[in-house]
Amino acid sequence: MENVVSVAIGAAVGLVGVVFGSWFTARRQDRMWIREQKLKAGTGFNTAVVQLLDYLKEARLSDDGPGANELANRLQEARSALYLLCSNDTVDLADALARRVWSTRPTEGRDDRRAEFRETLDLLRRFTHQLRQEIARS
Repeated sequence: MENVVSVAIGAAVGLVGVVFGSWFTARRQDRMWIREQKLKAGTGFNTAVVQLLDYLKEARLSDDGPGANELANRLQEARSALYLLCSNDTVDLADALARRVWSTRPTEGRDDRRAEFRETLDLLRRFTHQLRQEIARS
């Protein structure tokens, strides 16, 4: 009888260990998945911002064309993913950066527009830094 009780206790302890191990593994995989999704969304957003800024240095969004529309769509798609995955601070910076990009005008050699462009790049750096910190905390 004592053998049966000790075997039952051993089996229960083993089962509890398996349940907790599975739970911890699932949580770690969830965190890794979220981290990967944040990285993917952030990379897509940064890439779209940089490409759109390069495009807008020469032309305005109202001049459209298939290139501008596709870049704007990619920017919005990545921004939507950031809304779902990231903290309010990161989302606020992404919003500010997107608004700034939408208002970008061709520099045309003007110093004031070059200064605006540099401020936009600074905002991009701040966003990237914030996103890196958030991903590191994930």
